[in-house]
Amino acid sequence: MRWLERWRGRAGATGGEVADRMAAAYGAANRGDYRAALEIWGPLARAGVARAQNNVGACFAGGLGVNADQKLAARWLSLAAEAGDPVGQRNLAALYFKGGAVEQDYARAAALYRTAASAGDGPAQDMLSWMLLEGEVIAPDYPEARRWALAAAEQGIASAMTRLGMMFHNALGVPRDPVQAVQWWRRGAQRGDADGQAMLGAALHLGTGVSRDPVMALAWLLRARDAGSALAAPFLGPARNALSAAQIAEAQRRAIALQSEVEV
Repeated sequence: MRWLERWRGRAGATGGEVADRMAAAYGAANRGDYRAALEIWGPLARAGVARAQNNVGACFAGGLGVNADQKLAARWLSLAAEAGDPVGQRNLAALYFKGGAVEQDYARAAALYRTAASAGDGPAQDMLSWMLLEGEVIAPDYPEARRWALAAAEQGIASAMTRLGMMFHNALGVPRDPVQAVQWWRRGAQRGDADGQAMLGAALHLGTGVSRDPVMALAWLLRARDAGSALAAPFLGPARNALSAAQIAEAQRRAIALQSEVEV
């Protein structure tokens, strides 16, 4: 929470008081007591603390400690975004992306994600990368998509790692490199990204970019399926059919072990 340190440094005792109150509110939120958190965030938000404005907006958006109200969420998130809070910018971007509380506006969403990404917000970097890669709602830009995916991956965001693997696998803005693809999928898989687990399992099954390992292939595919990845489905049958009953049992055992080993 580097912004807490900025508050302490900027405003002396007053900044320290704000930081301490915000920390207390986060403590309440971490315990699931959002009502108590809002009792702290509310006055701070009205006093102009941008991160508190974001947090109030996020609570209204998600119905946390208060009845969900998307219009109030948009109002508070707009204040946070205008004040330069990158998390507020990212959360407001999500509202523009989805539409409803505000008129759906992909260009506005992308601009807000870019602003937040430039300020170092990892989830915004990840989302901007996805938008630039998919090219469905804004113009595609593979080099930019890769740049933002790398930035997000450096912050430990698993979905960005998996996306980088897809870029190397499909030669999107980079030369096709199956080995690099597998390396990125493995990183995403080990951090719990279900699609990364599916693609790693597929690569281990096919021996693409990595030596074949049929048992671990099925283990990762089972893990991906249980985590909700649709990408695992086409490979599960062939991977299972390639194994003996004893090997399938071992793969199932390893899949259970992987569940406790992946980083969250």
